[in-house]
Amino acid sequence: MELATEPDTYSPNIDDKGNYIDKVPSFHTNALANGLRCPCGTRKDKVYTSHAMFTAHIKTKTHEKWLQDLNTNRANFYIENQKLKDIVHSQKIMIGKLELELTNKNMTIDYLTQQLVKINIPSTLTSSSSNMNRNDSSANDMIMFDI
Repeated sequence: MELATEPDTYSPNIDDKGNYIDKVPSFHTNALANGLRCPCGTRKDKVYTSHAMFTAHIKTKTHEKWLQDLNTNRANFYIENQKLKDIVHSQKIMIGKLELELTNKNMTIDYLTQQLVKINIPSTLTSSSSNMNRNDSSANDMIMFDI
């Protein structure tokens, strides 16, 4: 069984001024052997498999507008990124607390199950021996049958 490989997703580089710029990656590396997808929205399902195809794509008006919008909204993206980091951090804390609570409940269930087994085993043995005395003939029949 072979692994299904997906094309890589393009992300623009950042220049010295902090602006997003297009830099066409090399298609001669194994990293891009499955092609490249661009998230600009021009053709989301399109996979670019060569340097020339992707170079032509980044010259389209839709791609250029997408890059311009990234640069215009980069402060908003930073704020949104910080909010998402805070959410992830609080969710990790919540997950940790829930895992601890789950572990404690599992340990309680195990302990109570052991206690229940300890209580039921002696009473089961006592009731079994009294039933055996009442039904000696059926017990002997079963013993004879097993032999």
